[in-house]
Amino acid sequence: MEWETVIGLEIHAQLSTKSKIFSGSSTAYGAEPNTQASLIDLGMPGVLPVLNKEAVHMAVKFGLAIDAHLAPRSVFARKNYFYPDLPKGYQISQYELPIVGIGHMDIELEDGSIKRIGVTRAHLEEDAGKSLHEDFQGQTGIDLNRAGTPLLEIVSEPDMRNAKEAVAYIKKLHALVRYLGVCDGNMQEGSFRCDANVSVRRPGAEFGTRAEIKNLNSFKFIERAINHEVERQIDIIESGGKVVQETRLYDPDRNETRSMRSKEDANDYRYFPDPDLLPVELTPEFIEAVRVTLPELPNAKKGRFMDAYKLSAYDADMLTQSRDVADYFEAVAQACGDAKLAANWVNGELAAALNRAGIELADVPVTADAFAGLLKRILDNTISGKIAKEVFDAMWNGEGDADTVIDKKGLKQITDTGAIEAMIDEIIAANPKQTEEYRAGKDKLFGFFVGAAMKASKGKANPDRVNAILKQKLAG
Repeated sequence: MEWETVIGLEIHAQLSTKSKIFSGSSTAYGAEPNTQASLIDLGMPGVLPVLNKEAVHMAVKFGLAIDAHLAPRSVFARKNYFYPDLPKGYQISQYELPIVGIGHMDIELEDGSIKRIGVTRAHLEEDAGKSLHEDFQGQTGIDLNRAGTPLLEIVSEPDMRNAKEAVAYIKKLHALVRYLGVCDGNMQEGSFRCDANVSVRRPGAEFGTRAEIKNLNSFKFIERAINHEVERQIDIIESGGKVVQETRLYDPDRNETRSMRSKEDANDYRYFPDPDLLPVELTPEFIEAVRVTLPELPNAKKGRFMDAYKLSAYDADMLTQSRDVADYFEAVAQACGDAKLAANWVNGELAAALNRAGIELADVPVTADAFAGLLKRILDNTISGKIAKEVFDAMWNGEGDADTVIDKKGLKQITDTGAIEAMIDEIIAANPKQTEEYRAGKDKLFGFFVGAAMKASKGKANPDRVNAILKQKLAG
């Protein structure tokens, strides 16, 4: 009999505030351990937390973007548990009354269909510190810089049925929080991480016992971890055993999950309202003030790109996965006047160069205007697309704009028909055997003549004119 996978995801997005959720401590990444933890973050006796208004603003912004219910009144609670990097012995979170209620995200599946994934809630809470193991022989170090950093925990419904759907959902969510500017989405630094709740069942049966895979921080690991966990649970059940509700960790080196601890239920945390924090009350005026700050969202931008620039769904989707890339493309397309060419180069050469350099678009050394200048030289036949790649590499390395590089390196394309004809006449005369064989029906030799012409011109001859003149000359 077949098995059905059931997946729900809990996403922890660190909010991009300058200070922590209940104190004025900095949230900047990379400081020396324990230099950004105040008495409030440590929960010392007599200190009082004060809610960061910007964190509330960001939570509401996210709620509006997923068309969620926004609670007019939400409450902070203490979630009690012991962990070495949780100095207070409890975490301030939201439980019964979260700030963001039921909403949804639409994802596109591999066959092009759209599936709606429910969002159960998104609540504000503080992050814990971090345990350090690498630099301590037989011991664990504790860095509390992260303690108190504002988190938005986004909890989905168990609506995903395979790992690919889960990855599509988390990618969509990752793009959204970056579009909104509420989270930088840096998975390597831990500012966007995922817990996956995975179970299996017979189709139509009740939900099975779930295991939670903690702290997944890459799209590849999320897919691999879920697939492994599904196989593990099926093997247990088919061998006559029972899946245990527990928290597990994923080891990417061994591609396996291992038990971390038994999974707690809500009553184990002994939630109760935090006596030091007032309820959060959202007025209609505050919500509307946040609504006007919403940018054009990814789905709307994708639709507009397809309509306004006549792009394919694939091109538009690739360009709108990042707000920075979408803005860069649009600036290039408007400046050069050819949206399809701009899309091809932004999705192709630019994306590849960013990947090779390991940088984000914000640090790209070629501005949108300079990039458009390069594409204009393709459009006016100053250079070919092949030569343009050489020019782009030089621009990337700081050798100047497209015109400067073209002039300095002598890369202008040969478009003079007479010069190309003379060159082709010489090639045909020098290769009588190949010419005879081509005219006898060996069409594949056409590529030989094109290659010879491009070699003779050092790649500068206009390919379209070379092809046209060759066909004419070789026809006899």
